[in-house]
Amino acid sequence: MTIQRVGVGPRMSNAVVHGDTVYLAGQVADSTAKDVKGQTAEVLAKIEAALSSVGSDKTKILSATIYLSNIGSFADMNSVWDGWVSQGNTPARTTVEARLAAPGYLVEITVTAAK
Repeated sequence: MTIQRVGVGPRMSNAVVHGDTVYLAGQVADSTAKDVKGQTAEVLAKIEAALSSVGSDKTKILSATIYLSNIGSFADMNSVWDGWVSQGNTPARTTVEARLAAPGYLVEITVTAAK
C-alpha cells in the first residue's frame, strides 16, 4: 500500500494518506489575534481544505482531538464546532486543555478521516 505525504516539511507533513485513511497534523490559526471562536472557525476551514486536497471531506472524519489553551473556552469553541460538524456524521472526539506551541494559539485540532 502506498503512502502519500502532503505539505512535506523537514519536521512533519501536513497530511499523510495511507490506504483509505487520512491523518492530518494539528491545525492552528494563522492569526493569533482572533478569539477562540475566530481561531476555531479558521482551523476548521483549514481542515476542510486539507481534506479536500486529498479527496476527502468533513463528512468522513473518523476522530478529532481538540486542544484548548484554556478549557474555560470549551463552550465558545463548541458553538463554532456545532455549526460546522456534519450532523449525522459526527466523529469520535476528545477535547483537552493543553499548553500549545505558542502563547497566541487558543485552539489546535487534529483529525483522522476516511478517504
